[in-house]
Amino acid sequence: MGITRLSLAVALASALGLSAQTASSDELTVATFVPPQHHTNTVMFKWFGEELEKRSGGSLTMKLFPAGQLGAGPVQQYKRAVEGVADITFGVSAYTPVLFPKTMLAIPPGKATSSAEATKRILAVFDEHLADEYEDVKVIGLTTAAGIGIAATRDVSTLDGLKGAKIVPYAALTTPIIEAMGGVPVQMPVTEMYTGLSTGTIDGAYATYNNMTAPWNFWDVASHFVTNVPVQHAVIFVVMNRERYEGLSDAHRAIIDELSGEAASMKLAESFDGADARSLKIMGETSGKNYELVEVSAEERAKMDAAVAEGMKAIYADYAERGIDNAEEIYNAINQ
Repeated sequence: MGITRLSLAVALASALGLSAQTASSDELTVATFVPPQHHTNTVMFKWFGEELEKRSGGSLTMKLFPAGQLGAGPVQQYKRAVEGVADITFGVSAYTPVLFPKTMLAIPPGKATSSAEATKRILAVFDEHLADEYEDVKVIGLTTAAGIGIAATRDVSTLDGLKGAKIVPYAALTTPIIEAMGGVPVQMPVTEMYTGLSTGTIDGAYATYNNMTAPWNFWDVASHFVTNVPVQHAVIFVVMNRERYEGLSDAHRAIIDELSGEAASMKLAESFDGADARSLKIMGETSGKNYELVEVSAEERAKMDAAVAEGMKAIYADYAERGIDNAEEIYNAINQ
């Protein structure tokens, strides 16, 4: 009789334990607009999913929905996280600049010349200057795609060469900078730049080495890739629906916290800088492409930097008109 009761008690406890484990299992949906083979999926989100599963013993996992499966196009990615269309989304701040005016100040040229360096600078000022722009979500990570060059159909390595050239910047914010350098800013998503370069709609576009090779293949339509230009940065975010985050168990929230911030941000930077390094290697090993690598001279770079400074004055004035009086302070904090 005692053994029977004990067995029943053990069985009940086991059943309750199994039930509790099942109830605490969570699968997070991740929405991104880039294709499955994109480096952010194969590097950052691969790492993120593996860490979730490993640290939780399999009770916290993620499912990736690439190529706009949970909503087409990059523009609504932040909104999709806020509204819970996906638990986590990957997006570009410049597509919704009204939501991130202070974050956008990481886009203009400054001291950072790589994704990793820009990421460290953004994280260093996040709590003081940027956090209030993300109050509706849980921030997983922030980084940039560093526009270290200009893919062009003419030599734009001098201010004379830039004069009148139709250039696609990383954001409309930098319009005064392109104008100060003598160019004509043209807004165009990256998905249309190949055609723009091939048809002459644009003369050049800020780009990474990764844009030159597959899958973007700018090297088929650009005659020049100009380096040592003032680097622009496209700010990238990975954010989580706040209600979903707060509804997780304490243990699962702790795992998300451990992976968020510096860890996820630097993994994102690794994916962007790594893709650039691989593409640069491919460019060096590939023949038969009709483009020229051109480096801006120190003398011309000094002229470009002076133009950037002039353009920043116009940007600060625009911010002041919109009620943000400390734009220069934020920019300088990012670039100190």
